[in-house]
Amino acid sequence: MVKIRLRRTGKTKQPSYRLVVADSRSPRDGRFIEIIGHYNPIRIPKVLEVNAERARYWLGVGAQPSDVVVSLLKKQNILDGDGKVIAAPVEA
Repeated sequence: MVKIRLRRTGKTKQPSYRLVVADSRSPRDGRFIEIIGHYNPIRIPKVLEVNAERARYWLGVGAQPSDVVVSLLKKQNILDGDGKVIAAPVEA
């Protein structure tokens, strides 16, 4: 199964994370398929950048987000309150 989860980077006691698409059998900081964003909870204000197009693609093909990633994607308006994918806004 493919999962969307956080991969820890950064120095000791100064974590930052990458949002990665990885096989569920690979270790937390091990192999991944694609990086789709990053999250830095230490900076003020907290930094969260997600490639929404790629996140919607992976969710559409069946990737399962972790609990923390679900809450982050809700903040970015990629998922709604029920955890369903919100369609990309149409540009005219």
